[in-house]
Amino acid sequence: MSHPLRFFAIAAGIPALLIAVASFLGGFFCVALVLYMTAIAFGLDQAIARIPPAIDKEDIARDADILSIAIAVAHFAALVLVIIAFSGRTGLTGWERLGLLWGAGLYFGQVSNSNAHELIHRADKRLRQLGVWVYISLLFGHHSSAHPKVHHRFVATPDDPNTAQEGESFYAFAPRAWKGSFLAGYEMEMHDLERAGRSTVRNPYYIYVLGGVVMIILATLIGGFGGLLGYLLISAYAQMQLLLSDYVQHYGLIREMREDGRLEPVGPQHSWNAPHWFTTHLMLNAPRHSDHHAHPMRPYPSLRLPTSQEAPMLPYSLPVMATLALSPTLWNRVMGRALKRWREQASEARPV
Repeated sequence: MSHPLRFFAIAAGIPALLIAVASFLGGFFCVALVLYMTAIAFGLDQAIARIPPAIDKEDIARDADILSIAIAVAHFAALVLVIIAFSGRTGLTGWERLGLLWGAGLYFGQVSNSNAHELIHRADKRLRQLGVWVYISLLFGHHSSAHPKVHHRFVATPDDPNTAQEGESFYAFAPRAWKGSFLAGYEMEMHDLERAGRSTVRNPYYIYVLGGVVMIILATLIGGFGGLLGYLLISAYAQMQLLLSDYVQHYGLIREMREDGRLEPVGPQHSWNAPHWFTTHLMLNAPRHSDHHAHPMRPYPSLRLPTSQEAPMLPYSLPVMATLALSPTLWNRVMGRALKRWREQASEARPV
C-alpha cells in the first residue's frame, strides 16, 4: 500500500476492527484492543523516531475527506456494537466488558474525536454535519460550536474555558471546561443569530440536545438497560479523553497583552505539540496543534510540525501526557519543568 495516507488509515482502522471482533468474541481481543491503544502505541512511538513530513499534494484534501468519512462510519458501527455487547447478547463476561469499555473509550476519545474535530472544520456542510453527529453520538454535541467559535478565538486567555491555567489540576479543569464551553458556545451561537437577524430557534444547540436524547433512546432500544449503561459510560470516558487533550495542549500558555491594549495574535507558542510517529497517525495529526490553530481549515495530512524554537514540545506523546495528567503530583513535576524551560527559552529569544 503506497498511498500517502496509508499509515493514517492503518493506525485508525485497526482499533475499529478490534472493537468489532472484541464485541462478539471478547477474551484476547479485548486485551489486544487495550494494548493497542496503550502499550503498543507507546512502544511504536518510542521505536520509530522518524517525523512524518506534511503532505502537500493537491489531491490529498479529497482523499483525507474520504478517509474521514470512512472513520466516521466505523465510529458509528463500533458504537452500535459496543452497545450490543453491553446488552449481554454477545455473552461477554464482566472483565471483558471492562476491557471493551477501556479500549473503546480510548478509541472514541482519541480517534473519533480527532476525526470529528477535522470534520467540523471542513468547508463542505455535509462533512461538517457528519462531524457534528459524531460529537452528538458521544453526547458532546456542543463542542461543534464551542470549539470553532470560542476556543479558536479566545485560546490561551481566561475567556477560553478549554485553556488550562498553570497549577490547575485536570479534576478542577474538566467540570469547568465542560460547563464553560457549553454555556459560551450557546451564547456565541445566540449572538451570531441575533447579529444576522435570524431566528434564535435556529440555534444548533436544540439539535445537540435533542440529538443526544435520540441517541439515548436508540441505545436503550438496541441494548436495553445494559446497553444504555454501557453507552453512557463509554460516552463519559470518551468525553474525558477529549477534555484531557484540551487540558494538555494549552496548559499554562498565555497570550500577552500588546501596548495598544489588544491581545497578541494566536501563534505557534500558544499550543503544545508532539512529534511522535505512531500517535501522530493514530490521532490524525492532532499533536501538530500549533499549525491547526494557525490554519484551522488545513487538511490534517498537510499540518506542519513546528520546531522546538517556534513552539513548545511535550515531554512525551499526547496520550502519555494525558495519562500523567490524571496524577496531579506527577503532572506538576513533569509539566512544571517543561513549562519553565519553554518560558526561559521564549524569554531569551524575545528582543530586548
